[in-house]
Amino acid sequence: MNAFLNSAIIKSIFFSNVFYGACVVALAIESSLQQRVPLNSFAFYLLLFFATLLYYNLAFSRIDKNSKEENPRLTWYQKHYNILRVMQVLYLLLFIYLAGEPLQVLMQKLPLLSPLEYSLLLLFPFASLLYYGINTSYFKTGNLRKIGWLKPFIIGFTWAGVVGVLPQLFCQLSQNTPYHLNTVAILLFLKNFMFISVLSIMFDIKDYARDYNFELKTFVVKFGLRKTIFFILIPLLLLGWLSFVIYGFLNGFSWMRIVLNTLPFLLCIAVALELKRRKSIYFYLIIIDGLMLVKALCGSIAVLYF
Repeated sequence: MNAFLNSAIIKSIFFSNVFYGACVVALAIESSLQQRVPLNSFAFYLLLFFATLLYYNLAFSRIDKNSKEENPRLTWYQKHYNILRVMQVLYLLLFIYLAGEPLQVLMQKLPLLSPLEYSLLLLFPFASLLYYGINTSYFKTGNLRKIGWLKPFIIGFTWAGVVGVLPQLFCQLSQNTPYHLNTVAILLFLKNFMFISVLSIMFDIKDYARDYNFELKTFVVKFGLRKTIFFILIPLLLLGWLSFVIYGFLNGFSWMRIVLNTLPFLLCIAVALELKRRKSIYFYLIIIDGLMLVKALCGSIAVLYF
């Protein structure tokens, strides 16, 4: 097992955020299927993929190459620092190339957009920028990442919007169909928001010692591990699951479809209970982040076959 985890391929997939890009695409497809919105082009999902790589690798492009911190992921970035900077430029060029068609569509539609559509187009990208903060000579903002209790909810909010609102909004704009923020979209947004926020809180458990030393008041630093699991993680998961169950009953879903969509939440609760014992970084990157892919697969299969 150690040889498998330490293989170059596994590290490249999970340490370089390639897996995050795959999860974004899978969740975006799941959300469109659940909302009965046609899928976008293959190029659009490639755009989402490279946008995710650009965003997550940006934070690690500023690492201290001489840091002595014992962190397998940091060590991997230090070792591959130069090639990752080259890859970041390549990702940017691919992103610019792929963004041509969506930008052309948006430019044609801008005069016709409703206030709601304008707000949604700007809201989630702006939230992602505020997560790390904007720091230029002309404009500066705070860094929401430094607000420990808020950090996981910003991540959940941004992911839920990127996978559950923006692809569907763009699809409907490209087909000259007005976007309506209906009950289905709101309930599914809430489900994704709660699910991703919970996974983010789980990651804060991994960083407990560092956050404690830097006085970053995450949930686990403020309330401790046990209270975080039983009074924050599990209730949030139940709330996210409940939003889907309500949606399912309103739309007459079969029991199998409800069971398939329930499975990721049950697995997430099981994983949360496992966090009472210390876990390696691979557990977080493969098992916890892997729950996003499990959720996307279960949701997609439920729509397509049940």
